[in-house]
Order: sequence, then C-alpha cells, then structure tokens
Amino acid sequence: MITHKKLKAPVYIGLFGAVMMLSGCNTSTADLDEYFISHREKPAAPIAPIPEVKPYLRYAYPAHEKDPFDISMLAPNTGPKEIIVGGVDVDTSRVPEFLEGFPLDSLKMVGTVEKDKVLWALIKIPDGAVQTVKSGNYMGQNYGEIVSISDGKMDMKETVSNGLGGYKEREISIVLDQL
Repeated sequence: MITHKKLKAPVYIGLFGAVMMLSGCNTSTADLDEYFISHREKPAAPIAPIPEVKPYLRYAYPAHEKDPFDISMLAPNTGPKEIIVGGVDVDTSRVPEFLEGFPLDSLKMVGTVEKDKVLWALIKIPDGAVQTVKSGNYMGQNYGEIVSISDGKMDMKETVSNGLGGYKEREISIVLDQL
C-alpha cells in the first residue's frame, strides 16, 4: 500500500521542475537589443588588402638523357625476359579449388574424420565455417597441394616464386589447432 507521505516527494519534485522550466520562458529581449545596438555603433575593422600576386618564373631544366614526362617510361618492358630454367612448372589450366581463395595462414586444421578408409582433415576458414579436404586437394594462394594427412598434422607442398622468374617447391606442415 502506498502512503500519502511517499507520494509527496514525487509531486514536489515535479512541481519544482515545472516552475524552473516556466521561469526560463522570459519574453523580454531588452538586454539582447541593447547588445546589438552597442555593437552596431562601433566602426568596422579595416580589411587587410589582397596580397600582391608574384609573377611565375619559369625554370629551365638542364638537358638530360631521359625526358621525365615521356609516357613510354611508364610502359612495361616488352622486350624478351630472361627466365631461369630448372624451376617447377605451375599448372595454371587447373580450376582453382575453394580453399585456394584464402591465405594459408588464415586457415586452421581443427580435426580429422575417416570416411571409407580415407582420412579427411577439417579446415576452419576465417568466417568460421568448416571445410573437409583429403590428400590431393589444394588450399592456400601458393598452389598448396595436400600430400598426407595424419591425426595431428597435415603435410603440404607449396609452389612459390624463387625470385628469379621461376618457381620452387616448399614443404610445410599444418598442425592440429588446439582450441
């Protein structure tokens, strides 16, 4: 049961707030009019003159072998390129698999599953979905082919640039991610 004393405090607070809000509704603007009149009577401050524009002085560059504005300098070299022989060939005619669209460091091995006597690895992609892969599948952006899968790790070989115009193979392992 609510008593009469408990109702008094909210009523008084509400009345005090209403009185305070109504006291701000002063319609007299005499002080504002006085301020504008006094400021309009003051003389305006002088405006600084526009600075003088200096004439453009053309600079003549000394003669050089190459013109810095020659557009042919921006074109790629169309001459014969030296390619180092003895590297690994990359099969560019193969249709890329889904997991080749992700950098290898963003993919995590989260488990394995065996189906029809074939061990499959469970790979977690950045958005949290899990994909299954087996030996012979590809993943990562460097033509990474899965060589073998065991319970705790997955062995792969990647084909990376050797820095001399060719490619070389690199063996890597991805271990099971312990959550």
